[in-house]
Amino acid sequence: MNIAVIFAGGSGLRMHTKSRPKQFLDLNGKPIIIYTLELFDNHPGIDAIVVACIESWIPFLEKQLRKFEINKVVKIVPGGESGQASIYNGLCAAEAYIKSKNVASEDTTVLIHDGVRPLITEETITDNINKVAEVGSCITCIPATETLVVKQHDGSLEIPSRADSLIARAPQSFLLSDILTAHRRAIDEKKNDFIDSCTMMSHYGYRLGTIIGPMENIKITTPTDFFVLRAMVKVHEDQQIFGL
Repeated sequence: MNIAVIFAGGSGLRMHTKSRPKQFLDLNGKPIIIYTLELFDNHPGIDAIVVACIESWIPFLEKQLRKFEINKVVKIVPGGESGQASIYNGLCAAEAYIKSKNVASEDTTVLIHDGVRPLITEETITDNINKVAEVGSCITCIPATETLVVKQHDGSLEIPSRADSLIARAPQSFLLSDILTAHRRAIDEKKNDFIDSCTMMSHYGYRLGTIIGPMENIKITTPTDFFVLRAMVKVHEDQQIFGL
């Protein structure tokens, strides 16, 4: 079974919005998170979707799911105090769902994705599913297009080869049994500051597979990102209308 776990529990302070969180910003009459959910809802390989959402916005999201006919969402859970906690809430909901279907967590792939990252493709989702089947995990990446500088603890700088450098994005996908084990170990060890799932899995020694995703797979975090999204949506609409 393949389950998408979409986390949309952040308030989006860097977007400077006052009326609503960034994942619910409207673009052409549709919230950003709906653009994201449609990608997974329409993918034939995705069996179910779980969303971790700001608790006070769950009723609004439920209304939008009905309006835009998103049919694969099986559970919406409240987000946590951090991205790590929100993802864990979603993973636990996915675990409860597969148990109700008598499916083992070792036989379940979860694709963890940001609710504000709506510019992935069907191919990216397919590649994630296939890579997890191959090696047990998949981190969607893009090539580094600029030089990376890594600051060491002693203040010195390391500059890795650009040709060998990748930038991690999402989805980040794993066997459900593995990612839950890592999260529960982090909880036991009171480690609550992992920046993303691949960082956690690397810390605990799991092998990480990678695929290259689209360059436009940005996270909508700032007003500039929103303008880029608006332009990309316009490009996609023109392609559909004019066959470009």
